[in-house]
Amino acid sequence: MPSLDDLKGCQEKLSTHFRPLQRSFQFWVRATNIYTGYKAFQLRVCFEKDVQKQEAMWERQHELAAEKLYNMCSDLGGFFLKIAQIIGKPDLAPAAWVRRLVTLCDQAPATPFDVVQVVVEGELGRSVDELFERFDTDPIGSASIAQVQHPGIQDLMMTDIRNLQAFALYMQKTDIKFDLYSVTKEMEKQIGYEFDFKREADAMERIRHFLHDNNKKPPVGVPRVIRDMVTRRVLVMEYMDGIPILKVGDEIAKRGINPGGKIATAAKQNILKSLTLAYGQMILKSGFFHADPHPGNILICKGSEVALLDYGQVKDLPNDLRLGYAKLVLAIADNDLLRAAESYRELGIDTLSNCEDEQKELFKLAQTMFDTKLPPGVVMLQPFSEDSSIKKIAVQAFPEELFSVLRTVHLLRGLSVGLGINYSCAEQWRPIAEEALYLAGRLKGKDLETRRRKRGLIRRTFGSLVGL
Repeated sequence: MPSLDDLKGCQEKLSTHFRPLQRSFQFWVRATNIYTGYKAFQLRVCFEKDVQKQEAMWERQHELAAEKLYNMCSDLGGFFLKIAQIIGKPDLAPAAWVRRLVTLCDQAPATPFDVVQVVVEGELGRSVDELFERFDTDPIGSASIAQVQHPGIQDLMMTDIRNLQAFALYMQKTDIKFDLYSVTKEMEKQIGYEFDFKREADAMERIRHFLHDNNKKPPVGVPRVIRDMVTRRVLVMEYMDGIPILKVGDEIAKRGINPGGKIATAAKQNILKSLTLAYGQMILKSGFFHADPHPGNILICKGSEVALLDYGQVKDLPNDLRLGYAKLVLAIADNDLLRAAESYRELGIDTLSNCEDEQKELFKLAQTMFDTKLPPGVVMLQPFSEDSSIKKIAVQAFPEELFSVLRTVHLLRGLSVGLGINYSCAEQWRPIAEEALYLAGRLKGKDLETRRRKRGLIRRTFGSLVGL
């Protein structure tokens, strides 16, 4: 007769075996419910002719869908918390979604201490008391994916991503004219990397050394890795003391400074300048960059210094894509419509026009996808609204390798919107892009000098106009 332990073991095996099926069922039931809710609503709203009433109806529909989406991401957790971070941004999703999902982004459930202790001691071969002077049982923060790698967790993540890929394929054929499938393929690669802490430690050290070697003072701080305390499942690093970037306004107000005043604005501008410089150098000069700058991974330390955490998602851009992107950055910064179109083709972004002024709309699409600046009078971008460029220019093919750049730019824009600062990363990155192309032999020295003189002349002219 089987023992109680045997029965428990059998039950756990059956549970592990059927979990992917249960998870898939939950995803499809909930995702289908949200999708069909919108399709049915689109039919209803057509019968309402009053524009203001239509807008009110849309807001209620977005709120209803936001609650369902929140519940799905919260209940399924893990990978879907990462999805909430990606889509819960003020420049991408409906405002009702953002309001609901933003409360989820910092709420990844913590792994119980006894589980953490078993993994740490098993991996490092010594007790927690021997390894550390102090070990807090309550975590400061929890990762959405790779906290402690439970048995079977990676298989569940792959189940999630494949369900999302199937949904993306359907959506791009019916509703959103964008190559969403390639985006999810790149996500699949990146998610797989999050389960190897040795790789993350190597990435952290590589980026730390790069930023130190290329600056008198690194624009962002990168934690030091404690090398003899790194395994595939455990990563120990330097503690960075700071506050989350989106709480900067609250901290400024606590000190009696007006959050909307000149001092606060200057501090926020310096924070964004540091982040933008670091990312410009990583993407355009090195090609190897931190690809997950969501607010939870950015701390503001003493003296307004910026610290960049979590190197589970990094990207190593192929050289041709790095230089092709440098050309696109220059085209956007220079407002050069023709060169932007050429850069799209060179990067392998295949588009199909549904409008008369293709070049103008393609340039607007390039700005929406690859720059942080909002147009005059616009407080947030809605890429999938009816009058957006993506409705007029279908993106039929998008290089998987570029998704991390696209996501990074959009996360930087989300940060700038959250801090109330409107700026262009393309303009900030222009000198870095010029240098990258010059060093690769793609920009002649004479042309580089001409560009710099022209830029200097514009600055001097502008300065004289405003009395500087």
